[in-house]
Amino acid sequence: MLRLLPLFVLALWLAAPPAVAQTAEAVQPVSLVQEAEQAATPVEAQPAGDQDAESMDGEHAGDQDAEHGEAVHGDEEHGDDAHGPLPPVWLVIPFAVILLMIATGPLFYAHHWHHHYPKYSVALGVLVAAYYGFVLHSWTPVIHAIQEYASFIALVASLFIAASGIYVSVNAKGRATTNVVLLFLASVIANVIATTGSAMLFIRAYMRLNKGRLKPYHIIFFIFLVANVGGALTPIGDPPLFLGFLRGVPFFWTAAHVWHIWLFATILILIVFFVIDSRNKLEAPEADPNLPLISLEGIKSFWWVGAIIALVFVDPNVFDWVPNLYAMYHIPIGIREVGMFIVAFLAFKTADQGAMEKNEFNFEPIREVGWLFLGIFATMQPALQLISNFASTNADSLNVGTFYWGTGALSGILDNAPTYLNFLAAAMGKFGLDVNSPAAVVEFANGIDSAIYLQAISVAAVFFGAMSYIGNAPNFMVKAIAESNGVETPSFMGYIIRYSIPILLPIYFIIYVVFYSGWF
Repeated sequence: MLRLLPLFVLALWLAAPPAVAQTAEAVQPVSLVQEAEQAATPVEAQPAGDQDAESMDGEHAGDQDAEHGEAVHGDEEHGDDAHGPLPPVWLVIPFAVILLMIATGPLFYAHHWHHHYPKYSVALGVLVAAYYGFVLHSWTPVIHAIQEYASFIALVASLFIAASGIYVSVNAKGRATTNVVLLFLASVIANVIATTGSAMLFIRAYMRLNKGRLKPYHIIFFIFLVANVGGALTPIGDPPLFLGFLRGVPFFWTAAHVWHIWLFATILILIVFFVIDSRNKLEAPEADPNLPLISLEGIKSFWWVGAIIALVFVDPNVFDWVPNLYAMYHIPIGIREVGMFIVAFLAFKTADQGAMEKNEFNFEPIREVGWLFLGIFATMQPALQLISNFASTNADSLNVGTFYWGTGALSGILDNAPTYLNFLAAAMGKFGLDVNSPAAVVEFANGIDSAIYLQAISVAAVFFGAMSYIGNAPNFMVKAIAESNGVETPSFMGYIIRYSIPILLPIYFIIYVVFYSGWF
């Protein structure tokens, strides 16, 4: 079946031109992980409270998107919104099914799941794509899903390959205090090389440091901090924040307005980790007094990691000289993604083989992530579209606490980047501002009454991405790398029930009470 996948994709593409022709000049890759820009379009046309079917799809939205090089919304003649007609609620079922299979497959039918999960992922994704294209006659969400997935897999795969060429050795005895220092350091670095980059760089060193005492909770707290909460200070740190930067949020705004919440959350999570890890009586090997504290092999691979981070900014919205391949040739990927794949290839070919062997490098983790998220990106489009419509029509009645919990809850089960932009657009509409205008975004970010909404949305999108394996890009990668190295990790539901709900949710509630409840 999988051998026929390229032919099937080609058939879908050939079937799409009538719909594509209507949006050819408009549907363009526009962001780091383009999921958000495209998924949020139903709430971007104009402020909430003024949005009806006609105003959403009219000339105003089209003009604004053309001005900013982004997706033109709707079609006045047909009365469709930016993604065409809203899908039926039942079309969310394939997304629920794939989540259910991810949760139950490794537990109840592991052998069958391991051999056939790519087929299930592709089949469910094709089902949703076919319904959009052949029933709703709207290929735009399918094109968006392809663009989003290309951005996602290009970033994750390239950083995985490049970072695997770097061998980091920490010559210290694994204990609670050492782990706290490493987790905090990796969390800070996540703001420089992204959560994905930091996670890929440190996960193996972290596991080696705790050899002989490594437990599932070690991996979970690494995901909590390094793969999510740690990257809340800069647009480089996490995809939602980069989308805000592309829309007009000043680069250092997040660091200036979120640092205290970031520090508060990081300290609370580290305290919980320290208490748990201090009770681990298993012994790790002693440090070798003849070796340095930290040693590195494969240092040249840092250049490839740096190149990938630089490519993040190769975006038509950042630099006018960057060509838009979709607008020019209807190719649903961008120069950025092409560049990342090239860098990944070069990084693999030039990597220090000794470092790769010590890291026990293989392609299985990225293979698993690639197939599963192919289905997730395709099947989550109806959910994103329905959520976007709800947010746009109810923004006036939502307060800052609702935006915090709404953004957070959906960031945990959907990709946090499109969730961020959906709620950003709705919040700006509440204040009569348009998310398509960079000047309006700056006004919103600096407003006396509105800035707290942007802060709440930013914090929730990044922090709540840690609530499940699929909330943020590196989560599942860390799990897959750990398992490929023989480390036990919780199941999908085990992660949520045993760790994120009892540990993260109380911390996030404390953040709500202190910063957003208005009780103080």
